[in-house]
Amino acid sequence: MPELEVNPDLQKERNTATFEPKEFSIFWAGGEEKYKEKKALEKLFLDDPALKDDLPTSYMSHKELYEDSLRKACLIGEKIRQLRADGEDGVDTYTAVLGGSLGAALLKEGNPMSLHYVMFVPTIMGQGTMEQQVEWLPKAWDCEIIGTYAQTELGHGTFLRGLETRADYDASTQEFVINTPTMTAYKWWPGGLGHTANYAVVVAQLYTKGEFRGLAPFIVQLRDMDTHRPMPGIDIGDIGTKLSMKGVNNGYLGLKNVRVPLNHMLMKNQQVLPDGTYVAPKNSVLTYGTMMFVRCVLIRDTAHSLSKASTIATRYSAVRRQSPIDPKEPEPQIMDHTTQQLKVFPQISKAIVFKIAGDAIWNMYNVLSGEIEHGNLNRLPEMHALSCCLKAICSADASAGVEICRLSCGGHGFMDCSNFPAIYGMTTAVCTYEGENTVMLLQTARYLVKVYGQALAGEQLVPTVAYINEAIKLKKFVNFDCSLDSIVKAFQFVAANKTRIAYEQIEQRRRQGNSTEVAANLSGTFLTSAADLHGRAFLAQTAYTELMAISKRVSPALADVLKVVLELYLVDACLNRLGDFLRFIELTAEDVTKLEVRLESCLKRLRPNAVALVDSFDLHDRVLDSALGAYDGKVYDHIFESVKKNPLNKEPVNESFHKYLKPFMKANL
Repeated sequence: MPELEVNPDLQKERNTATFEPKEFSIFWAGGEEKYKEKKALEKLFLDDPALKDDLPTSYMSHKELYEDSLRKACLIGEKIRQLRADGEDGVDTYTAVLGGSLGAALLKEGNPMSLHYVMFVPTIMGQGTMEQQVEWLPKAWDCEIIGTYAQTELGHGTFLRGLETRADYDASTQEFVINTPTMTAYKWWPGGLGHTANYAVVVAQLYTKGEFRGLAPFIVQLRDMDTHRPMPGIDIGDIGTKLSMKGVNNGYLGLKNVRVPLNHMLMKNQQVLPDGTYVAPKNSVLTYGTMMFVRCVLIRDTAHSLSKASTIATRYSAVRRQSPIDPKEPEPQIMDHTTQQLKVFPQISKAIVFKIAGDAIWNMYNVLSGEIEHGNLNRLPEMHALSCCLKAICSADASAGVEICRLSCGGHGFMDCSNFPAIYGMTTAVCTYEGENTVMLLQTARYLVKVYGQALAGEQLVPTVAYINEAIKLKKFVNFDCSLDSIVKAFQFVAANKTRIAYEQIEQRRRQGNSTEVAANLSGTFLTSAADLHGRAFLAQTAYTELMAISKRVSPALADVLKVVLELYLVDACLNRLGDFLRFIELTAEDVTKLEVRLESCLKRLRPNAVALVDSFDLHDRVLDSALGAYDGKVYDHIFESVKKNPLNKEPVNESFHKYLKPFMKANL
């Protein structure tokens, strides 16, 4: 194979880097073995010509895009089936192929079968009895049935108690009768629901013996196993085009007197007996396990989005030359402009920190899952609160970061061939699905206010909120010296005081005669602000603890770069919340200037290794799918290649000239 010809400016950046990118790539992948697995998966999937797009998806109609997406989804499913047969289908494989960077490379606008693996199967595993798992999981794993998860409705999303779909138990036939009684009760948004899935886990209000029992999940057949036509009582279809995820086949579902057997209700946590007797779950929060699992995965996904966007922006910044700094000198690489560094480099640091935080919370989730299996639910509220606010913060910051990277690439970043539109669309979607971000922050805040009251009563809090105990003892934060440790402790002190203020606002409004619920609503902005700072304090602490620990395990050269990444992240995060810091900490004007100068220093020190650092994310060109961010740096060649794929350019004169433009131009002659 001939050696790849690389843009000389980009090659110069690689030649002068001070560390070996592969060392970081191995860490980023999760170790040597996972790095090898990643490479093997990429070879298996990306080398398959049937999974490549000859025509960019932006030129396809909605119908063409769905049909092509389903074709590729079935090819991917067949490969997954083979991996399962070979015993090589771990969680990391499904995460990579269905939701990670590899999945986005294979299906740029999303996979219409992803919810089958990501929600349908995990829900049966998490909420089905052993007997139900034995019955349904083999069919689901082998894709004899294709499922989705139908919870969100046209009229209700994050507020689960407002769901209108109703399941009434008929003891005479031992069946549930499921209905969507109004238009707003229609299930709306589930991926693959439109035309792909033939089964769904449907979440509905459960009624037995005429009494409302809460929400329950039911396995419902949607389409005939042979003809794929909708079953009696099923009204189903695709909801249409969207900002992004256009190949996911999001659907709507109406049910009219649809009967399902008693054993189709998933009953691991709650049961209905044949006579209609209801057995409540030991803890109602248990039923939220599936969504907590998905939120943990989404936090990691935001890191992948930022890694892609920052890679494209950094490589483009090394290749693009414009606007002389010194009028007597040639045009420099735009990465030499400090303002360009300030746009791009913090996004690299956030990608790394979000990945580390995602790994940390994923490990916490796995430990918690084991504890729940043994009946220990003590840390469930803590984990729920943390996963909610981190999902909100990481998705919001990643969306903003992708947009900043797009802006850093000027007009070319606005082109579809940059891939920024697709990356942004997929990233900003995370702000809404699996819990709208503001609602997520309010759920976290509810927990924070509760534990703040416990801390005031003298209780020692669990680890992720133990800083509240410390803040109550300290009362005042002094001796802020701008060190990284000091910034982390300051974040925790600020977060504790934001929670204190939210707590005091609610208490004040309750004393004025408002109910707790009304007081919380009136204090909403205080609550979301407290939750935001709680999540940012966790990110700061995790970044500091983990990156300092990692720096001791890697080569000195890589350790030096990671310390700059950590410093950049913490100083930038501090300056972005300067108002809160000034409010609660004795910061002087001199301290602020020190932080600003330090930020500038971080940018300057990261500059020689910026390209090598994004190279270390080890993103295949198919994953980036960007004319601006390809490994060879031939930006302008790739832009022209993308233009040649435009169907409009296949003929020198478009027929519309003869039909419309020529008659219009000749009309007055």
